[in-house]
Amino acid sequence: MNSNYYKNSPNNIILDDITKEILEKHNALEFHATLQGYKPTPLIHLPELSKKHNVGNIYIKDESHRFGLNAFKVLGASYAIHQLLAKNPESETFCTATDGNHGRAVAWSAKKFGKKAVIYVPDDTTAQRIKVIENEGAKVIQIDGNYDDACQEAEKTSKANNWILVQDMAWEGYEEIPALIMAGYLTLFKELEENLHTSSDSNVDIVFLQAGVGSMAGAGVYYYLNKYGANRPKIVIVEPKEADGILLSFQNNKLSTSVGNSTTIMAGLNCGTPSLGAWGLLKNGTDYSIRIKDKYAKQAIRELYFPTGSDKRIISGESGVGGVAGFLAIMNDVDFQTVKESLDIGSKTNILFISTEGDTDKKVFDQIINDNKIDN
Repeated sequence: MNSNYYKNSPNNIILDDITKEILEKHNALEFHATLQGYKPTPLIHLPELSKKHNVGNIYIKDESHRFGLNAFKVLGASYAIHQLLAKNPESETFCTATDGNHGRAVAWSAKKFGKKAVIYVPDDTTAQRIKVIENEGAKVIQIDGNYDDACQEAEKTSKANNWILVQDMAWEGYEEIPALIMAGYLTLFKELEENLHTSSDSNVDIVFLQAGVGSMAGAGVYYYLNKYGANRPKIVIVEPKEADGILLSFQNNKLSTSVGNSTTIMAGLNCGTPSLGAWGLLKNGTDYSIRIKDKYAKQAIRELYFPTGSDKRIISGESGVGGVAGFLAIMNDVDFQTVKESLDIGSKTNILFISTEGDTDKKVFDQIINDNKIDN
């Protein structure tokens, strides 16, 4: 067995649970469309990159244009906080744990509604990521521990202070708010209907979805299962090699925590345990789960920043390129030869990626684009 990937046999059924109930009931796109500055993020066609890798068409939805926040996360945080305040308008403080983008999204959303935010971050969070969260008016507390530790601290302190925890990670007894966040993420997939229906090549064969706790990926799987059932595109989940909780969960056939060392440049994907709310969807609607080395993320950043021929430049950060990085690993790494053959990737395959962030840590991003050496 190759430990870097898992070939799943999905049943293509959406489980009847609270996550399904909330995703069915809520249409976050209607809410997002009322926010100042809302517009669908662009879907970019890269014909030259497609030719370079000998595939049919490559499409990238570029979430760096989302409300000026350079990442998709605000879709989930803003919708969840909007719903929570509709129930309890007197709520004053919202709290979360983050590797960066989600924390900024919670801070931005809380400020928009005239509320406070307290954000917990792991010990390896860069100064740049902390600064942009603080710039949204939030109090940031850096803990001595990893992302999972930060989640526990945020939960404990929220209970003690009667704050509202807005975490995009679900666990037993905490599933409603993460599901509302996933409902917010559905907006980006619904926008694709407008983006893609004008294209003669709009039949997407494979969707690559990067995953941290798996909430965005789970929302994507729900979208495709709900719309197409068993006729959905093939779905590949991509994680960093040292933060591979979803892959391990597939291998163990139960929710599992990564035993990797949590060292990766893909900060937004650096999560140990998958979200309970996402796991059922991923399990029932994913074809392959893979884990990749950081070098493929660096390569993906450079391929998009220095485009082939007349292709448009895309600025996609270390986590934003996760799906593209997974594709590059499958196309170039002998470890994934079987995956490439099984997915039947060839000259007529149409592939969709979601670039979930831009250069959210400019220092790291600039180092990557200015460094020709791609290490592990």
